[in-house]
Amino acid sequence: MTTRIIMDCDPGIDDAAAISVALNNPEFDVRLITTVAGNVTVDKTTRNALKLVHFFDKKVPVASGAEQPLIKPFEDAARIHGESGMPGYDFDEFVGETVKHSAMEALYLTIMRSSKPVTIVPTGAYTNIALLLAVHPEVKSRITRIVAMGGALGRGNMTSAAEFNVYTDPDAARIMYNSGIPIVMIGLDVTMKALLTPKTLETVSTLGEAGNMLASIFKHYYEGHEGGIPMHDVNTICYLLHPEYYQTVNYWIDIQTSGPAIGETVADIRGAYHNGQTNAEVAVGIDTDDFNRWFIEEVRAMKVD
Repeated sequence: MTTRIIMDCDPGIDDAAAISVALNNPEFDVRLITTVAGNVTVDKTTRNALKLVHFFDKKVPVASGAEQPLIKPFEDAARIHGESGMPGYDFDEFVGETVKHSAMEALYLTIMRSSKPVTIVPTGAYTNIALLLAVHPEVKSRITRIVAMGGALGRGNMTSAAEFNVYTDPDAARIMYNSGIPIVMIGLDVTMKALLTPKTLETVSTLGEAGNMLASIFKHYYEGHEGGIPMHDVNTICYLLHPEYYQTVNYWIDIQTSGPAIGETVADIRGAYHNGQTNAEVAVGIDTDDFNRWFIEEVRAMKVD
């Protein structure tokens, strides 16, 4: 049985890895890809999503979304992902077109027209999702859960307190976490452990044209660490396929929307402030060897005509 998913993203190099796996794994039925300003501006994230759909010759609609956060000024991550967001590989010039609807409208229509509930996988700022929930709260009952890359229980990667996706639009994050929809938080606590090792990167480069494409853009990812490079967003897809790789804890997550800690995801670790209630399953650990083996096999199975 396939899992119906919608990917809401800001490609971005690690988004590209997540999209590539989702488009090619037969356990997923990708109903829609929506884009948002984040790693780069939304015109670039949209084009990058179209590039990937065209590269793999998939018939998945792409809808362009929010150009800026709800309130906070926009700040991209081009210093990490390059000016285009996905440099390093020569994609076809023609990549197709987006659907006529905005991301929010496309999300609404896709969710409500689906005969089964869907899972939403956000790997960028949560602006589109917040707008959807604010305008069409009736969709909540049609969403199985949200498996979101973002947040951190400890140190951030945008500030000492905040992870990039949540920092980009903390007001949207607060709306999402207060929605009542089941949420899995895949944050830096696992994604900074799930490093693709140099050996994995070397192997990926040998795995056909899909491997060549991914390895080429990975080379331009300016976030190297000792032991490898993080592929933050692909952990959402890995979690959906292999939750047994991850250790999780249930917490209530609050979002800081102002001040020097803006964008921080604050966990009520003592259960002291919400009467013992929780609003998120938070990933805190991962088997990194399994993650690397899994990623290699996913790329090995990708077919490019």
